[in-house]
Amino acid sequence: MKIATWNVNSIRTRLEQVANWLTENPVDVLCAQETKVVDADFPMAAFTDLGYTCYVSGQKSYNGVALISKTPLESVSCGFEPVLGGAIATPFDDQKRVITGVLDGIRIVNLYVPNGSSVGSDKYTYKLNWLAVLREYLAKLLEENPKLLVCGDFNVALEDRDIHDPTGREKEVMATDAERQALRAILDLGLADAFRKFNQEDGQFSWWDYRAAAFRRNLGWRIDHHYLSPPLYAEAKSCIIDKAPRKLEKPSDHTPVIVEL
Repeated sequence: MKIATWNVNSIRTRLEQVANWLTENPVDVLCAQETKVVDADFPMAAFTDLGYTCYVSGQKSYNGVALISKTPLESVSCGFEPVLGGAIATPFDDQKRVITGVLDGIRIVNLYVPNGSSVGSDKYTYKLNWLAVLREYLAKLLEENPKLLVCGDFNVALEDRDIHDPTGREKEVMATDAERQALRAILDLGLADAFRKFNQEDGQFSWWDYRAAAFRRNLGWRIDHHYLSPPLYAEAKSCIIDKAPRKLEKPSDHTPVIVEL
C-alpha cells in the first residue's frame, strides 16, 4: 500500500498537475491539504475518472483537506468533534484541517496544521493550542486502533537538519522550541517518522518558498511528514520525497511525500 501526502496549494489551480501525478504514481491514497475550495466545488470528476473516490472537508480560499482513495474508505470523519466532542473541538473545527478514514484496518489521519504566522501572535498561540487538541484526538484514535498513520503538512520542522539554515530558528515560526515540544508530545504517543527510518541525510526537504530561487538552490524545509504507530512503522518499506512536481511551471510550493507499507 502506498499513501502520499501533498499540500497542493489549491486543488483547482493545480488540478492538472495532481491528476497527471496520480496517473503516473497511482498511490492507494492521496492525502491533500490546502485544497482551498468548498466541498460542493471540489473537482470530484477529475479523480473519479481515474478510479478514485474523494472525501473532502473544505472552505473557500483557505485551508481544506481531502482523502483521494482508490478503494472506498470506512469510518470517515472530519474535524476533531466526532472523536473529542463539541466542547473541546468547536473552537478549532471552523478551520477545515482534519479528515480521517480507515483502509484495510489502517486509520489514516490527514492534517493541515496551522502555520502560526509569527512568534507570539494570536495565530501562533492558536497553533500551539491546536496541537495540544490534536494530541488528545490522536490518543483517542490509538485507543480504538493500534494501526495509525498520521500525515500531512505539519508546518513544523522537528530538527535542525530539516531546515536548510537553522541559524536563528528558535525565533522563527515552524521551528521554535515550543512548536517542536508540542509535536514531540504527540510523537510520544508512540508515533515515529517514516522518512527518517530510511533516510538520515541533511538537505532533505518537502517545501521551498517561491521567493529567492529557493527550490533551485535547495533552500527548503522538511515540514510534510508521515508518522506511524509501531505496527505500521515495522511494516514500512520505504518513504520518499518526490521533487518532480516542484519542478513544474506554477507548482505548489510543497511536493509529495510517499510512504509504502
